[in-house]
Amino acid sequence: MKKTIFGIVVLSVALFGCGEKKEAAVESKKADLVAGKALAEKTCKACHGVDGGAMAPAIPHLAAQRVSYLLASLQEYKNGKRTHAALRDITAQMSEADMLNVAAYFASLPPVPSTATADVKHTSPYEKGKALAAECAGCHGETGNSSTPGTPTLAGQQLHYLVASILEYHRDDRKMTSMKSILRDSDRLDLESLALYFSAQTPTPRPAPTTGNAAAGEPLSAMCGGCHGSRGVSVDTVTPSLAGQDWQYLVKAIKSYRTTRQNWGMQRYVANLSDGDIDNIAAFYATQAPKAADQIQSSAQELAKKCDRCHDQEDAASTAPKMKGQDKDYLVMALRAYHDGRRESTTMHNMSFPYSNAVIDSLASWYAAQPAK
Repeated sequence: MKKTIFGIVVLSVALFGCGEKKEAAVESKKADLVAGKALAEKTCKACHGVDGGAMAPAIPHLAAQRVSYLLASLQEYKNGKRTHAALRDITAQMSEADMLNVAAYFASLPPVPSTATADVKHTSPYEKGKALAAECAGCHGETGNSSTPGTPTLAGQQLHYLVASILEYHRDDRKMTSMKSILRDSDRLDLESLALYFSAQTPTPRPAPTTGNAAAGEPLSAMCGGCHGSRGVSVDTVTPSLAGQDWQYLVKAIKSYRTTRQNWGMQRYVANLSDGDIDNIAAFYATQAPKAADQIQSSAQELAKKCDRCHDQEDAASTAPKMKGQDKDYLVMALRAYHDGRRESTTMHNMSFPYSNAVIDSLASWYAAQPAK
């Protein structure tokens, strides 16, 4: 188990929304599979195939899926809780019996054989990030604990903040030639994996600064604590922790809001600070004990063990869908929809929001590579 910023234990609730259970096992006995097959051939096969297998990427396999989940999904399209133009129009023409019949038909089919390839490296963004971090070790240290004055410690930093910062260097929004040259050949998933690795490391204290007055800086930090947390330990995935950070870096970063860095709140607050105030605030935070982000499993396999509490149980009445052997692109799309709030589930949104695209991609890849049941 590694440490990282996600601020949640794992995806322990259904990826598509663990909810109330229905008497689907009883209802499916009332279903007309012949009628369901006829309806599937008429309205579903263009996308899902008559055998329940996706006809294109980002379309889910329906074969061998739970009746309860399929029926609940159709009802959500019909009542507008899920937005998909074609499915909205199709379900609008379906009666409750039609939806039960077609759901039971697809559930009765054998699972679609998995064609995805298990790729251990691909499903472990942490390991990918560790390999990429070798290029950063010269300045930031092997584990993100820099000993170079003026260079920030990355270990234990909030993940979404690290991702945003790295992307700013990658896009050249932050001007630093060395950072731009190191990252120029990396794509977004690479950069997120790099951030994941550093955020998972344990930060170590930096030497106490010889400049600035930490005691004088403490009362000045009151405003900062609203975003950066008590004594500089952030609990917000997009807001950096300041505790134990390098003094020179903090001074430079704070002053940059006077000139180049854009953040309305920071710009407004910094405008009223003298250079001495900034030195003291930086000294206060530099002397605070750093703390790494919360603990979660670092690999897709470990994450999946928690997901399987809902998704891999043998319960015909469960409204949580089976995910093993599912289309990877569809899984990515669905989890991102919960992450962004485009699919309705407060629980799933809150749990998935801290996940980066790299983690979503790795989890989807792992499930897609497993044999369907």
